[in-house]
Amino acid sequence: MLDVESQQRLFDRLRDLFVDRRAYSVDPAECAVYAYDNSRREAIPDAVVFPTTHEQVVALVAICREHGIALTARGRGTNTTGASVPVSGGIVASFERMTRILAIDPANRLAVVEPGVLNADLQIALKPHGFFWAPDPTSAPFCSIAGNIACNAGGPRAVKYGATRDNVLALRAINGRGEEFRCGKPTSKGATGYDLTRLLIGSEGTLAVITEATLKLTPLASDKRTLRATYADIAAATSAVARIMAQPVTPCALEFMDDEALRLARNHAGES
Repeated sequence: MLDVESQQRLFDRLRDLFVDRRAYSVDPAECAVYAYDNSRREAIPDAVVFPTTHEQVVALVAICREHGIALTARGRGTNTTGASVPVSGGIVASFERMTRILAIDPANRLAVVEPGVLNADLQIALKPHGFFWAPDPTSAPFCSIAGNIACNAGGPRAVKYGATRDNVLALRAINGRGEEFRCGKPTSKGATGYDLTRLLIGSEGTLAVITEATLKLTPLASDKRTLRATYADIAAATSAVARIMAQPVTPCALEFMDDEALRLARNHAGES
């Protein structure tokens, strides 16, 4: 906990870094918006900032380290783990304004994006090129790519294409010392060195702040069909899935729904 004088010095540094007044706030009402995610946890930060460049994030981490204050990186707050809740107070860095798709490279089957790009927006941008990015969590229409990376998001397609960890080639990030680094390689094979990329994915922002991601793309299927199968019990369903996934051609997605899930769906949307 900073004393009043130290806190004022911190706020002065933040104001100098975020010249655009819309990119920095200590207003309690605005800070409250960034005090919770889709879990039941809640904690009010001392300030909220909205970086727009990698360089700003490097400077921000250095300031927080110098003042010994917590920094919480935040995407769109759709996770249910409480990972984006500033439980130690301090500064929340919301990446909702770093939304550029920096490159789409169909020849090398990759895209380079900033952390705040929405999963759905990326899929829309990739579709004319005949590709998609495999992770499809429930919150895909409004969750961010860096949020997917932070929690190693999956979704029904994970059964065939893997989770986020299997679909990220490289990252640009800043560690807790304020040192910027790159890890991974923009190629299908990168056999040398430690695999820091996979280590960072799923670390929920505890190891580094990610400012850029190079993503592995998958070609879109020429056609799709949906099949519903009903089984007598869970054992029969899981046995069928094992046999299905052992075939040369496998489904692009699988989702299991038990009686209770079906009841809730019908109550919400009616029979269909």
